[in-house]
Amino acid sequence: MIPDLALYAAFMDSMKNPFLFVDTDHIIRYMNRAARAHYAAGEKLLGRSILACHNEDSQRQIVEIYEKMKDGLEEQLITDNARHQIYMRAVRDQSGNLLGYYERYEPPRQRDEKDR
Repeated sequence: MIPDLALYAAFMDSMKNPFLFVDTDHIIRYMNRAARAHYAAGEKLLGRSILACHNEDSQRQIVEIYEKMKDGLEEQLITDNARHQIYMRAVRDQSGNLLGYYERYEPPRQRDEKDR
C-alpha cells in the first residue's frame, strides 16, 4: 500500500478529540484540527517541545512514561478527571522501534458510586 499523507491527515482531522504526535525528542510534529483549536497557541506549537508546554511535574511524568515506552510500555493514563481522560500512547514502526508518542483524549468514564 502506498501511503497517502493527505488521506491520513483527513482521517486525523475528522476526529473530534484533540490528537497530537510527538517525536522521540519530545517535539510536536502533528496536531489534528481539534488539537489546533483546543490548545491556546494552536498551530504555533508545531515544531516546539511538548515539555515547554507543561509544568515541572507534568514534564517529569512525560519523561518517565517515555522512558518506560523505550522499554516496551504501549500506553499509560496520564490524566483522569471529570472532564476527560488523557492517555500517552507509543507509536512504533513495523520493527517495533519507538518513533514517538501521542496524547489521546477520551470522554469521562462512568464512575461507580464508590469512586465518587
